[in-house]
Amino acid sequence: MRNLAPSLRALVLVRLREFFREPEAVFWTYLFPIVLAGGLGIAFRNQAPAPVRVGWAAWGDSAPELRAALDRDSAFVVVPFPDSASAAIALRNGRVALLVEAAGGTLRYRYDETRTESPAARLAVDDALQRAAGRRDALHSATQLIHERGSRYIDFLLPGLIGLNLMGSGVWGTGFSIVDARRKKLLKRLLATPMSKAEYLGSFPLAQLVLLCLEVSSILLFGVLVFGVPVRGSLVAMAGVCILGSLTFGALGLLAAARPRTVEGASGLMNLILMPMWVVSGVFFSADRFPAVIQPVIRALPLTALVDALRQLMLEGGTLSSVAAQMVVLAAWLVLSFVAALRIFRWQ
Repeated sequence: MRNLAPSLRALVLVRLREFFREPEAVFWTYLFPIVLAGGLGIAFRNQAPAPVRVGWAAWGDSAPELRAALDRDSAFVVVPFPDSASAAIALRNGRVALLVEAAGGTLRYRYDETRTESPAARLAVDDALQRAAGRRDALHSATQLIHERGSRYIDFLLPGLIGLNLMGSGVWGTGFSIVDARRKKLLKRLLATPMSKAEYLGSFPLAQLVLLCLEVSSILLFGVLVFGVPVRGSLVAMAGVCILGSLTFGALGLLAAARPRTVEGASGLMNLILMPMWVVSGVFFSADRFPAVIQPVIRALPLTALVDALRQLMLEGGTLSSVAAQMVVLAAWLVLSFVAALRIFRWQ
């Protein structure tokens, strides 16, 4: 630095001071990569292979002994089903990797060969049962391959992308508009009008509803037409959940923009709100990868609630009553965020 011209040295020091006087810049430059690496490191940490979830539907005298052989093996988690209909739904929606149907001395394995874990599960389960019978291939077995929409990764991903889009448009679209107006001194002019603070803030999430149809329908139609993603639930129920989700994230955007005076400050605050949910809310991979101790916190996040509700409606044919818990979470975030934004909002 001493070899630089005085003016250049002064300018460099100014830039450094500007940077370190902005806590948001320091956080996103130095701390956030560590936080993100830590979160993903926990999600994809080195650990023993997870037990294979095996559906069990059996009839005949030999069924208890066969199931007991799997129960004793820590490599499997046996999920019993009372009838073939409920077992087929669980297999289709990916809750089990393999379905075993046993009757007398015959085994039938049902699975989707396009799921990477299912063929391996078939081999492992068959080996365990054959060994339990006292010799290899003591039981006659048959394989039934299925190709069900709803168990592929694209089926899992699409509801997550819809939720992610609603969150981004709600928070970013609302927050930047308010901060930009404050930066340009436009809010001071609005303060002189008869308009109330609640009306001004409420207009932002309501305006998002106008764009909601295009946002959701474009992603949904692409998935349905190009990849054949199923939509088994009611479109009216999906619309209701999307509306509630859009309003919720619009209210979060209001809260993030209630105080910051600069775009940089608002950007840092909004990223602080959004980034953790991008990582842990199950958009790109299952939130079950994270430790059980933080699962209650993850389930209480608005993006988790929205994505879980959309997946249940689209892939499992759920109804509004079946996603009531997720809607309560979204409604709570909506009310609390809007009330907090209303209390701390400033015009300049």
